[in-house]
Amino acid sequence: MTNRLRLDGFLPYRLSITSNLVSDRIARAYESLFGLSIPEWRLVAVVAESNGITQQAIGEKTRMDKVTVSRAAIALVDRGLMARSPNAQDKRSHLLSLTESGRDLYAAVAPKALELEARIFSRFSGEELDAFNTMLRRIDAAAQES
Repeated sequence: MTNRLRLDGFLPYRLSITSNLVSDRIARAYESLFGLSIPEWRLVAVVAESNGITQQAIGEKTRMDKVTVSRAAIALVDRGLMARSPNAQDKRSHLLSLTESGRDLYAAVAPKALELEARIFSRFSGEELDAFNTMLRRIDAAAQES
């Protein structure tokens, strides 16, 4: 059989394994340093880039399902890191924004995130990382077309 699937050589599997390894490494750091889960950090980062964003928009941007987004948002609101406000464009939804404590947390976490990224990818040249990022974007586009 020449068309036999071998997981270790199957690119979608390799992407998933590598993504999980990197995410797990980052999750341990965020949890131990800041008490944040990966979904919570993603919400903080996405909300920090906007002046108010809906949970639906966060889900679309991060590719997280709505239950994960909702749970992370509830946890962050309960911790006083995020606030919900009415959405003037859509009365059925709310806008999430960072509180002052949330902005302070983001200011503390963002440099650590960049430091961790640099450590994980330090074995690669800038050119390799640029090429890798370009390939990832092309994969994203191809997967959305399929």
